[in-house]
Amino acid sequence: MIRLIGYFFGIGTTLALLAAAGVALYIGHVAKDLPDYEVLAKYEPPVTTRIHASDGALMAEYARERRLYLPIQAIPDRVKAAFLSAEDKNFYSHPGVDITGLGRAVITYVSGGPMQGGSTITQQVAKNFLLTNERSLERKVKEAILSFRIEQAYSKDRILELYLNEIFFGFNAYGVAGAALTYFDKSVNELTVAEAAYLASLPKGPANYNPFKHADRAIERRNWVIGQMVENGYVTPEEGAKAKAEPLGVAPRRTGSYLFAGEYFTEEVRRQIIARYGENALYEGGLSIRTTLDPKVQLIARKAMQNGLMKYDTLRGYRGPVKAIDVSGDWGVPLGAVKGLEDVPEWSLAVVLDSSASGLSIGLQPARQASGDIVKERVEGTVSKEDMGFAMRHVVDGKTVKAKSPADVLKPGDVIFVQKNDGSDNAYSLRQVPEVEGGLIAMDPHTGRVLAMVGGFSYSQSEFNRATQAMRQPGSSFKPIVYSAALDNGYTPASVIMDGPITIQSGNTTWTPKNYDGTVAGPATLRSGIEKSRNLMTVRLANDMGMKLVVEYAERFGVYDHLAPYLPMALGSGETTVMRMVSAYSIMANGGKSIKPSLIDRIQDRYGKTVFKQDERGCEGCNAPEWKNQPEPELVDNSEQVLDPMTAYQITSMMEGVVQRGTGATIGELGRHIAGKTGTTNDEKDAWFIGFTPNLVVGLYMGYDTPRGLGHGATGGGLAAPIFKDFMRVALDGTPNVDFKVPDGMNLIAINRKTGMRASSGDPGTIIEAFKPGTGPADSYWVIGMGADGSNASGGALSPQANQAIQDGGGGLY
Repeated sequence: MIRLIGYFFGIGTTLALLAAAGVALYIGHVAKDLPDYEVLAKYEPPVTTRIHASDGALMAEYARERRLYLPIQAIPDRVKAAFLSAEDKNFYSHPGVDITGLGRAVITYVSGGPMQGGSTITQQVAKNFLLTNERSLERKVKEAILSFRIEQAYSKDRILELYLNEIFFGFNAYGVAGAALTYFDKSVNELTVAEAAYLASLPKGPANYNPFKHADRAIERRNWVIGQMVENGYVTPEEGAKAKAEPLGVAPRRTGSYLFAGEYFTEEVRRQIIARYGENALYEGGLSIRTTLDPKVQLIARKAMQNGLMKYDTLRGYRGPVKAIDVSGDWGVPLGAVKGLEDVPEWSLAVVLDSSASGLSIGLQPARQASGDIVKERVEGTVSKEDMGFAMRHVVDGKTVKAKSPADVLKPGDVIFVQKNDGSDNAYSLRQVPEVEGGLIAMDPHTGRVLAMVGGFSYSQSEFNRATQAMRQPGSSFKPIVYSAALDNGYTPASVIMDGPITIQSGNTTWTPKNYDGTVAGPATLRSGIEKSRNLMTVRLANDMGMKLVVEYAERFGVYDHLAPYLPMALGSGETTVMRMVSAYSIMANGGKSIKPSLIDRIQDRYGKTVFKQDERGCEGCNAPEWKNQPEPELVDNSEQVLDPMTAYQITSMMEGVVQRGTGATIGELGRHIAGKTGTTNDEKDAWFIGFTPNLVVGLYMGYDTPRGLGHGATGGGLAAPIFKDFMRVALDGTPNVDFKVPDGMNLIAINRKTGMRASSGDPGTIIEAFKPGTGPADSYWVIGMGADGSNASGGALSPQANQAIQDGGGGLY
């Protein structure tokens, strides 16, 4: 019997050794193909890139996976406790694998059941980082082996850090910091016990515990986690009971742009980042981008531009509803499906429920919950006849028709835009998205920092940026470039030019430019020519000094890369952008120094290292270790001087005259030291105004995207200047009224406004003019262009492009 027992024992031992050898061989085989766990040391997950305004306000976030990486030291203990309680309460004591749980999973699998979980946090790190989601025994073994190795190579805190920054929480949120923002719009430090417990319940299955679709299930799972936290001693029973009594309180963070007035600016920054670093850097690199945008200035610019576009548009009548829907049943659902203007929050979509002689009864577009579901409650209101007065002139088949009653304009089912009246609960005014568009830029002339950008009425309606992308004729707003070239090359503000008829001959084609009002004024000074925006004087001036010089200055100022040297171009008939024009005027405003327009101040990588800084000025002594009565350090401006500072002052002084008594006189009502120039293109297709104080340059245009006339008499002074005025009134409020600085060495001499000659004391019609050293008023009366026939100075035939320019335009009519 003993021999038999020994026999079976020997067989058993042999089988056990064979099994152990088999297991060892299997593990060895599996271990050979394991991925390198050392990659965890170089872990750089996709991280959210964030764009901030100049004051630090968050403007936008871009990410394929919404994640903000946090070191373990920055994660609060209650948050760590929630995840340990939910996922792996023995995390700090086991060797990487829960032997009991693993054994249970293996037995179930061998018995024919499904492959179960039971993974520790270390195993989840191994799976998420190094393995696939395949549910098999081999993957489970690989996971266990890797877990042992990871535990030997890394500290528990490092493993937990990797886990908490990698896991998926739903709604494209990755990592606990991203989840806190996505679900509660909070940092992890602000999370309550209940909120931390809910987030800890999500990794098991975010879709199963969706706070909107499965709220009861989500609360049940959260409360179980809270119970585990109490059982493990992380919170007291009283704290646990209080946390369980709280609602989920999910308040999702909005995505995309956060500064509703800055969408065009943000998109421009996005394009620049992609062009500079590529898409992966933007959507995965975790960049921190500090921009130049000033939120207060941006809001002022947006309001001024929108009001100006609306004022012009409403005078042209009402073009009809957005669309029509059926209101015989539940109108909330079809109305909720109509796309509104997210970046014009003052407006709401509404549907006409009834129309009569006194006005409209309307239903407002229902609000949406965070889940996207439409709120059931319906809100109704009214629009009186007076609050839709502009619509009494409505456009039918391209013709304006006068209506007697609101019922003649709108009928039940028509979807419209409305805006709530101030101080009213349910009274609204009718609104219409303007057909006319425009672009505006506000810039610091000393640095080129773009403080505000308006690319159109609404980014939701049109993403085309008219401030940077629209190529438009600048019209007479280009004339200061021509006059700057003249003043830099021997002419003075008192030089006299003939304002009279001129004909330019080009082969068999002739061009006879005219002043906007069709009149001529005879001899007049350069100052008068720019104040009154006289085309004939500008053409004669350009002809006298040569278009090659005008081209040189236009390109030096950055208005154009390549400008054709044809006389019509002197009147602004070449196309450019608002950004380029504002940059050119900044040169005149800052004393003649070249500037590079910038939207980004600095960029930092995910580790906080500055990888780009716009300000390249040097500063010797700024980093001195201590103060030893040395002089205060100064920034060294290395900008190129592209215009004589005295010339810059002269053209600025002349443009002050535009505001004080010229085509931009409406702006003079502000009582500020402002210089500027109006611009109107052929057939009144575009209206411009660009102006500046010593520290702020603002430029804008108004026009249709498909150019067509704005209407007879629609000039830069009548349309664009009032928008500029409205902007400056608010933007400059509370700031000192700084005068333009006269460069040292300039001579201020009283001259006769008409003749440009020195004036005697007490003479009427005098003006103080600035002259460079060695120059002054003419000793004798001399008129540039007197008797000139305006013929082509070169004597040869111009190219077809020149002929086309001559035929197409006088450009810059006013």
